[in-house]
Amino acid sequence: MMLVGMVAAQDGDPFGDPFGDPFGSTQRGRRKEMVPALFIFGDSLIDNGNNNNLPSFAKANYFPYGIDFNGGPTGRFSNGYTMVDEIAVLLGLPLIPAFSEASGAQVLHGVNYASAAAGILDVTGRNFVSRIPFDEQIRNFQTTLDQITANLGAIDTAQSLAKCLFFVGMGSNDYLNNYLMPNYPTRNQYNGQQYADLLVSQYDRQLTQLYNLGARKFILAGLGRMGCIPSILAQSSTGGCSEEVNELVLPFNANVKAMMNRLNTNLPGARFIYIDIANLFEDIINNARTYGFSVVDRGCCGIGRNRGQVTCLPFQTPCPNRDEYVFWDAFHPTEKVNIIMARKAFNGDASVVSPMNIEQLAILDIKN
Repeated sequence: MMLVGMVAAQDGDPFGDPFGDPFGSTQRGRRKEMVPALFIFGDSLIDNGNNNNLPSFAKANYFPYGIDFNGGPTGRFSNGYTMVDEIAVLLGLPLIPAFSEASGAQVLHGVNYASAAAGILDVTGRNFVSRIPFDEQIRNFQTTLDQITANLGAIDTAQSLAKCLFFVGMGSNDYLNNYLMPNYPTRNQYNGQQYADLLVSQYDRQLTQLYNLGARKFILAGLGRMGCIPSILAQSSTGGCSEEVNELVLPFNANVKAMMNRLNTNLPGARFIYIDIANLFEDIINNARTYGFSVVDRGCCGIGRNRGQVTCLPFQTPCPNRDEYVFWDAFHPTEKVNIIMARKAFNGDASVVSPMNIEQLAILDIKN
């Protein structure tokens, strides 16, 4: 069987997309489902509408967000697909619904619990008022699990869950909307290593809780080079990346890798893999022209220096050449970057995803 990603690049499609159009056409064919479901936990990088009905400042359910998404704005902080949207497609699944909207049979292919401004720590993101922290996302998963168990029964649910994928991308806001915020005391309480230790001790507990609920196959996304996002660039006196911020998150990524190895050893039947987002991002920046990018240091949509001081406002006109931009707004990548990262994580080598890639994890037969 020829798996997705092994297909040679088609003319006019630089991503080697087996379905032709990589940007959300409803005509894209679906391949055979590789896993029963994909469950998603995270923040605005992968939120697809869970904050829409919350009293929150962290929302993206207005134009021009979703300008390239079939159906328009949904709550995705992108011009189109997020990284997990493309991963779902590669797995042969439909786009995964937001927890706030999913009901009935919709939940059987998975649910997205991600929430903009959410963090590993409950206090993270309070500047935005309402958001759904990781602990609450796990409680929401328990609600879904109760619904599925009521339909399938406990044994069938447990057997099915062991084959499902659990994508977790947390931690960005614990830095951007906690540690680096002047109105938080965190920076005075912890140095960089101590804070990374605090975060990953919580993260370990939370992931173990998901394991205890039946999750077995985990995809963990590391933090990117956050010192190079337009929001941070806009604060720079030189206009360059903040190496201070980039170095601040290094202990977190190192701790997550160590935690992953520990959990792989200590939790029977569990398989955790790590996506090196920092390495993926660096590759895209260093080889921008190869990927077709011409703008790597400012948002396509936003206001102020680097279009990073104020994020994309309602009905603001974004750049017309979105596929040439690495960043969509002050914090988030464009759909094109999301798709590149998803495909590399899906069938890439150990330099970007380890100890195996998503495709290998999906087909792995786990014995409890």
